[in-house]
Amino acid sequence: MSLSVRTRLLVVLAVALVLAVAAVFYIRGAAARTTPSAPAASKAVTLDAGPALLTVTDRHIATVSTMDPAGPRTVSSVECVRAYAAGGTGVCLQPATPWTYKMVVLDRHLAPVRSVDIPGLPNRARVSASGRMIGWTTFVGGDSYNSGGFSTRTGILDTASGTLVSSLEEFTATHDGREVRSADRNFWGVTFALDDNTFYATMSSGGHRRLMKGDFAARTLRSVADNVECPSLSPDGRRIAFKHAIDGDPTRGWRLSVLDLGTLAVTPLAETASVDDQPAWLDGSTIGYTLRQADGRPDVFAVPADGSGTPRLLVPGAESPAALGVATGPNG
Repeated sequence: MSLSVRTRLLVVLAVALVLAVAAVFYIRGAAARTTPSAPAASKAVTLDAGPALLTVTDRHIATVSTMDPAGPRTVSSVECVRAYAAGGTGVCLQPATPWTYKMVVLDRHLAPVRSVDIPGLPNRARVSASGRMIGWTTFVGGDSYNSGGFSTRTGILDTASGTLVSSLEEFTATHDGREVRSADRNFWGVTFALDDNTFYATMSSGGHRRLMKGDFAARTLRSVADNVECPSLSPDGRRIAFKHAIDGDPTRGWRLSVLDLGTLAVTPLAETASVDDQPAWLDGSTIGYTLRQADGRPDVFAVPADGSGTPRLLVPGAESPAALGVATGPNG
């Protein structure tokens, strides 16, 4: 072996030794710099009822304390485009392949219980307060009657009986007592009542977007009010939070509002930005929703349900909010 080769070998060994020592000190230093506020790796995300808010963060299910919603959050390995949870049950709309999606039912530990292949792009998801009923909406293409707009598919699963309705178009829908059979019917944004049978959704037909009240067992829907999209039933079952097309024209944007089901009076909320989301009740007096910023980043905001106050940033860099500790019933 020549001297030049020996020299090169010694240099390589010396560099390797320096890098190894540096790596040891770096690892020790990184461990020392870990802050107490960082989420513990051993802490798992669960869907147990309590003072926590579920969100989707960077396409993964996460939870954060309602006491410090802008603080550290615990992020799971479960990937979802849209998610929701209630009653210890979760729904996750997630990729099945690079081109398709599925609806996955999750237990309280985020373990998959059942999955259903769904067409199109995930858009909305809801779980009833008991955790029994699950609803979802996707955007689909290829409907010949609607080449200039959009089409949806909205399904419901009864997790107790196993009954699956792939599309609400299978139900009989009526407006002013007359059946609506038009081919351009679209349904989206399911929300459930406490009896796990009654539900509400939006039906679009003939240029109108109506709030429909559904009976799951009877397979029927009837109209309640016009210009109501993406409904969300309050914990007490008396009000609907929704997005209201400005002047009845969705191209002008939407205003978050609340509908009193007893009087049909509409209260615009303090959020004046156009919100394209299905709102969620964080408690009996607060509405949560996702608002995307100019760069596309989603943030979760909250606003009072009575039209007072001002919007406040709740969870930055997150979407799909669901409160895990909402009280239900007449006083909810």
